[in-house]
Amino acid sequence: MDGTTLNSRVWAGYAKAAKYIGTTYQHYRPNGPNSPLAAGNRLADMPVSLNAEDPRFARPNVYGKATWYAVADGAQLQVGDYIVGVEGTLFVAALQQLLPIFMVDCNRTVSLLRPAQQSGVGAQGYGGDTTATELPLMTGWPASVLQGTKGERNDVGLPGDVKTPWWIVLLPQWAGVTLRTSDIITDDLGRRYVISSAELTDLGWRLTAMQAQT
Repeated sequence: MDGTTLNSRVWAGYAKAAKYIGTTYQHYRPNGPNSPLAAGNRLADMPVSLNAEDPRFARPNVYGKATWYAVADGAQLQVGDYIVGVEGTLFVAALQQLLPIFMVDCNRTVSLLRPAQQSGVGAQGYGGDTTATELPLMTGWPASVLQGTKGERNDVGLPGDVKTPWWIVLLPQWAGVTLRTSDIITDDLGRRYVISSAELTDLGWRLTAMQAQT
């Protein structure tokens, strides 16, 4: 028996277990950079059981931790798929050989935009970033947005000013879209963030972003 055959048997075992201990989840597969949970992206529902990276189911999830293990039929999943059910919305971060199915819990829905670049020479109008000129890169993506560092003082530094918060953002990769420093994130709460660093990993995007002052 080779590793591929063994892995398929492991997933078949997960599928059987999920039928007994799981609950039904909606299953979505993005087909473009916009609205991954659109009705047209929905596949067949599937049973899924989640645990807080503890296959013994002996501990709950904790604050500041977005990752879970899934017990589900891995043969039906692809990296970047979403599932929606009793535990919320999660995306598949990794389907590694003979290892647990690695999921990320999503607490926000985000869109990613790129500020317009000023073109031309000579006297120009206002060249700063405005929402009207921002280019959408990915829209309507469920993502994990959790607090990062404690933040930092703004440049003005008035006595009553609070620190500007930093956030860690996790979301799937979409082929053809490369995120970079200074890109903009907006979320379903109306908050805006400026990307400070964009790291593309085999688990998807890991971004650090500063919340923009409004």
